[in-house]
Amino acid sequence: MLLPEELRSHRWYGSDGVRAFSHRSRTRQLGIGAAEHQGKPVIAVINTWSELNPCHAHLRDRAEAVKRGVWQAGGYPVELPAGAIAGETFTKPTAMLYRNLLAMETEELLRSYPVDGAVLLGGCDKSVPALLMGAASMDVPAIVVPAGPMLRGHWRGETLGSGSDMWRYWDDRRAGQLGDDAWAELEEGIARSAGTCMTMGTASTMTAVAEVLGMTLPGASSIPAVDSAHSRMAAASGRRIVELVWHDVRPSHILTPAAYADAVTVVIALGGSTNALIHLVAMAGRSGVPVSLEDFDLASRRVPVLADIRPSGRHLMEDFYYAGGLPGLLSRIPDLLHPKRITVGGGGLATGLVHDDAVIRPRDNPVSADGGLAVLRGNLAPRGAVIKHLAAEPRLHRHTGPALVFDGYADLRRRIDDPDLPVTADTVLVLRGVGPRGGPGMPEYGMLPIPDKLLKQGVRDMLRISDARMSGTSYGACVLHVAPESHIGGPLAVVRDGDPITVDVPDRRLELGIPDDELVARRAEWTPPAPVYPRGYGRLFDAHVSQADEGCDFDFLAAPGRIPEPEAG
Repeated sequence: MLLPEELRSHRWYGSDGVRAFSHRSRTRQLGIGAAEHQGKPVIAVINTWSELNPCHAHLRDRAEAVKRGVWQAGGYPVELPAGAIAGETFTKPTAMLYRNLLAMETEELLRSYPVDGAVLLGGCDKSVPALLMGAASMDVPAIVVPAGPMLRGHWRGETLGSGSDMWRYWDDRRAGQLGDDAWAELEEGIARSAGTCMTMGTASTMTAVAEVLGMTLPGASSIPAVDSAHSRMAAASGRRIVELVWHDVRPSHILTPAAYADAVTVVIALGGSTNALIHLVAMAGRSGVPVSLEDFDLASRRVPVLADIRPSGRHLMEDFYYAGGLPGLLSRIPDLLHPKRITVGGGGLATGLVHDDAVIRPRDNPVSADGGLAVLRGNLAPRGAVIKHLAAEPRLHRHTGPALVFDGYADLRRRIDDPDLPVTADTVLVLRGVGPRGGPGMPEYGMLPIPDKLLKQGVRDMLRISDARMSGTSYGACVLHVAPESHIGGPLAVVRDGDPITVDVPDRRLELGIPDDELVARRAEWTPPAPVYPRGYGRLFDAHVSQADEGCDFDFLAAPGRIPEPEAG
């Protein structure tokens, strides 16, 4: 256990020099007396709240609960705002463009201030991986308070799931089956409270990842955002971080190869978002742990999907919480996990009871006997592409059809509903120029809309391929994350209308059906596009972001090595 003079903050406050005098006097300027902070752990409450992130609308209140817990445990809490731009709901072109910015901000906040530990408040998609990436790189004691899912949506007696049902009813509207009044009612009823998407989208997948990694209190990830248990969890997290600081339990002790292996397993068992592949590769890289696309593909072959949650299943996160949450799911697969490793809770990986077998399925009655996620390779994706085939129509698991190519999202929007579009249900829609550098930021354009003319014929799924991502709430036969992306000359860049494309999920193949010499000739003729951004952060992103199979981290952030502590006193 640390002594007060061994705290990191002591280097700011503890000496008799003029710098320490300045730090103490400025703390008095804040209205904080010596007895309130000296010799106590200073806890940064990193809060990603903003008025343009409804997923985090309650986090100002949760920050107060965290601070209450820190005070109760004898610490000194300081709230530090961060990363409002990393919420997906309003940010354009995509919050993924800013994940690394929040990771960098988190790391530098923790490095530059007199901070002994951190409570990380986030939930909306990119915020949790970003916060964990920054905390892992800085490596001071840290704990995550997940934002939690919103309440169920309701409309005309039907339970709605944000994202998933939006896409479903949007197709109905485009097909002429849903009028203006019904569409307006859906708008009022699909998102009813603060919190993240209540389906197993990216947000709920990544908060579950934070829990199974051991970076939240047990059961924290599935508590609904507006449930009173959520506020109690926040306060308990504030108390716990003070103990973690005194015992010097840091992310490097928790984020081990076994922890990341368990996270991959749980993503599969949850039927989680394809975005988890990118985030976990990046997060593990910050911890010096190699995680690859093959790890997910191998896990998908041996781990069943047990969480019956939309978009792959029937239920919502509120049901999952009442059914036992993540501890309940973990109790179904103890033989696939490493339960005795270190977590912030201190007692190993916590499991619990399952209260509803329809929501958290038994092993002998899974949603799917395999993980329903596949990594495809071939001459169209030499470094891999991803499909969540559990959410696709089975007839499309093996399919060959002619390509119809769209060059960027604007081209897609302009032409997709043209009544003269040369498309059938067998066509393979191809969207390129929307990867990490081309997007820019790899937006969630991967769920290409079904052409209007096919919707009116009753078509609800068809094969779609892109170097983009897809919302974790989405569904359909969408091949995503094609690497390398078209913007840097990946094979997707030279696909032409009419080229035969084969997707074979059982054999894990993605092939462009043209001769090898033709492919080589086309790539030799290809001209690189101009950078999307001429200056600013976007230019930095373009110069340093890695490809999807590498986690889309910045090369200079993923680089090994420790940064020296700043001179403080």
